[in-house]
Formats: sequence, C-alpha cells, structure tokens
Amino acid sequence: MNFDQYGNPVDSARSLSVVKEALAKAMDPGQLAKATFAQSGSATSGLTAYSLEAPAKLLMPVITPLRNKLSRATGGAGIQANWRAITGIDTSNIGVGVGEGRRGGVQAVTTADYFAQFRTLGIEGDVTFEAQLAAQGFDDAKARAVQSNLRALMIGEEKVILGGLGTFGLGKAPTPTLATAASGGTIAQATTVYVRVVALTLEGYMHGAAQSLATGIRAEVSRTNADGTSQAFGGGSSQASDAASQATAGSGGSVHVVSASVAPVKGAVAYAWYAGSTDGTAANLKLHAITTINSTVITALPAGGNQALPADLVSNDRSQNALVHDGFMSMVAKSGSGALWHNLATGTAGTGTPLTSDNAGGIVEIDYVLRWYWDNLKISPSEIWVNARELGSMRAKATTGASTSMQRFTYMAAQDGIRAGGMIRGYINQYSMDGAQEIPIKLHPNVPPGTILFLTHEIPYPLSGVGEVNRVLCRQDYYQMEWPLRTRSYEYGVYTDQVLQCYFLPGQAVISNIAAG
Repeated sequence: MNFDQYGNPVDSARSLSVVKEALAKAMDPGQLAKATFAQSGSATSGLTAYSLEAPAKLLMPVITPLRNKLSRATGGAGIQANWRAITGIDTSNIGVGVGEGRRGGVQAVTTADYFAQFRTLGIEGDVTFEAQLAAQGFDDAKARAVQSNLRALMIGEEKVILGGLGTFGLGKAPTPTLATAASGGTIAQATTVYVRVVALTLEGYMHGAAQSLATGIRAEVSRTNADGTSQAFGGGSSQASDAASQATAGSGGSVHVVSASVAPVKGAVAYAWYAGSTDGTAANLKLHAITTINSTVITALPAGGNQALPADLVSNDRSQNALVHDGFMSMVAKSGSGALWHNLATGTAGTGTPLTSDNAGGIVEIDYVLRWYWDNLKISPSEIWVNARELGSMRAKATTGASTSMQRFTYMAAQDGIRAGGMIRGYINQYSMDGAQEIPIKLHPNVPPGTILFLTHEIPYPLSGVGEVNRVLCRQDYYQMEWPLRTRSYEYGVYTDQVLQCYFLPGQAVISNIAAG
C-alpha cells in the first residue's frame, strides 16, 4: 500500500488503469484545435518571441579622409589666423659676381601676408522623453543622438575642407554662346531659344545633383535653427548670366537642337542651364540640365514642371557661404593664391574635352600640372584626389591603345587562370628632384566628376620653417552642448570653431572641366 503526502492510502493499480484508459481514447478534433497554439504568421502577433538584436546597427558610411589626415591644432585666438611668408629671394636675378674690393648687389625679397578667418561649424539633434523611455533595454537614444551629431558634423566638415567657399563669390556667369543644328532634336523650326547659365560651387553642385530637375539648385538659403532663429546664407550658385538667344532654322521640321557653351568660371565645378522659348526672363526659363563641363546640348525644351530660374539669381551672386571657411578648391581659385586652376578646353559643346593618353603610359593633362609644379615651384604634389569616374578614365588612358607597349604582364602556370580588372593607384612624376616619384591617387566621395585635386603636404625646401603645410587650427575643437530643458525633449549640439590653414597655397592645384571619356 502506498500513501500520498497527506498520509492517505493510494491505490496505485487503480491510478495506472485510469491513465491507460485516457490515453487509449481518441482526442476530439475540436478539442485539439482549442487546446494547442499554432505558430503565428506575423512576427509581432500571437505568443511569438521577437528576436531583435540590440543595439541598433550603424549601416551608413562616415568617410572623411581629408579631415582624418589633417592635424588639428588648438590655441587659435582673435577672429582670424595670421601669418607672413617669404615667397621669393633675389627675384630680380641681380647676379652674384663681385668686383675686386667692392660689395655685392642688394637682392630683392618678396613677402606675402596671409589670413584665414575662424568659423563655427555645428549641428544639432534631440530626443523626446518618450523616445528615451521607449528605447530602454534596447539602445541609449541620448547617446545615439550625440554620436549621430558628431558623425554628421564630421561629414559636413569634410565637404567644407574640400570645397567650402566662405570668403569670396564666383560673381556673374558669362553670357553663353549658342549655336543650332537641324537634326538630332525635337525643337520646332523657326523657334527662338533663350538660355541663361548659373555657375555652381561644390556645395551648389552637391545640392543640385541630389535633387530632381523640378527641385533644382538653391539661391539664398534661409534656415530655421534649433533656437528658433533663422539664418540666411548663399546656396552655392553664382549670379545668372545674361540671356543669350538662338533662332532655329526656318525649315527642316521639329528636329532642331541648340548647343550652348560658356567660358569656364574659375572656382566652379558645375553649371546649371536654363532654357525657354518665350523670352529670357527668369520665370520663363526652366532648368534643362546640370553639367560638370561648361557646355550642353538642348535637344528639347525643358518641361514646364522643371525649376524656373530663381529670380534672386538674376541680380545676386549666392555662391558664397559666409558661415564656413574656405576649403582647398576655393583656396586654389582665390585671386592671388599663386595656385593653378587648369580648365580643360570647351571642345565640342555637350561633349567637352576628356583626359588624353600620351601613348606612353601617362596622361597629358596630369603631366601638364606636374610640369607646372616643377617649372614654378620645384616641388612635387603629395597626392591626387579624384572622383570614381576620373579614376576609371585614368586607368583606361594609361593601359589601353599604344600605352600597352610600355607595360609587361607575367602569367605563371600556378595562377590557374587570369584575374580580370585592375586599378591605377599612383602616378609617376617624372618632374621630381629625387628622380621618378610615385604620387598616390586616392578616391574621394565628394570630389565631383570633371575635377581632380592635387594637394601638397610637404615642402622639400631646406630650413623652410614650415613643419606641416596644411592643418586645421581651432579656437575650440569638437565640443558638445546639452541645452537646458525647454520642452520634454533632450537637446544636444556638437560644434567646432576652426579654420583650414594652408601655409603654402601654390602647393595645391585643380584640373576642372574634364569631360567623360
């Protein structure tokens, strides 16, 4: 006899019999459906676990190669950095021969004064109380807000270092030159086409390229700040040119085109073209295209929904953004910099002039710049920054056609095949004091198509007194602000107060107006 926990006798044989009887009976299907759970068809319904990995993954590029490369110095004071340089000795070439008992001639020395104004760069974000509570156990929303601010600021700072235009403007774009042809387009015969053009800085181009033809480019920007104030600044667009007009032929049907070209604007990396057939006023001209060469071909008049030429640009140059400091490309373009801004020839309108192979493994336009460095400065640049399109073009020019006679490829049986592809990672400078020197070629996410930037980070002159050619000088480096509560949101800002300081402006150079091909 067995007993339960309370001391009562238990009939084990009877209990076992009852269990066997229950198992032998078939379960009613209706009872089965009500008594079990099926896997939910949705990840967020039913008794289903939600497998969410914490924290959130940051799947976006933060590519800032120039910012990463440059040293950052603190100690800036006043409103601008100032320095003075000796730029030439014995500039009149008086000669060093001396007669018996006499003294030598007196040399002429040239000096230059430089300055660069400090600018504050910053960005803000916020987290509501509810967002912070909802993220508990998954992520730290406040930390993410500050982290995102810092990374966004670095991305924006990279663009400013590359091509910020803060101390001058591009001015008024030249009047375009037009021509017509009676084939290849859909413009009706005997139509007068009016065209105006706007030159764009890097900031202007990057905004316009990211928009549709309906949104187009920016004139003056009015931004609402986190404190409720508003701030106006230039959107990177020059004053529009005067209108040029071209009448298509009086016969040939609706097959006409109008080609347009403009004298290259120093400092511009792109051009916005506006066209119409009513007259040359801003309201009647619509955005036809944004090009990175100084010409275009209009095969059809722009659609009515395209952006009209901003009226503000008819009389105002909005290319300068006075809230930022100058970047490398702007320093090259600045009057009196002594640097080289080399625009390629216009060529055929709409086609332009691409890079040219020298049929010996080199590129004519690159060699032109390197020869300029030697003839004028006796130095070699440190690196070449390019867009993906130009990187591919340089590879093609250096490895195809007659250039292949300068190369040798070795295949071994152990390779078990041939690996296709390749890249151009450096350029041999034949104009170097130390013999052939390889200049690294680097890909930059913000260098626009049609532009190549040459940077110099070292001066080989003995006793130059310049330890580093380029640096970021800060009155205050990156700092975070957590603002007092004014709503049920935590508000954060990340800022830096700085300027790009380039001790040797002629050491930088730009090739622009490069066509695809």
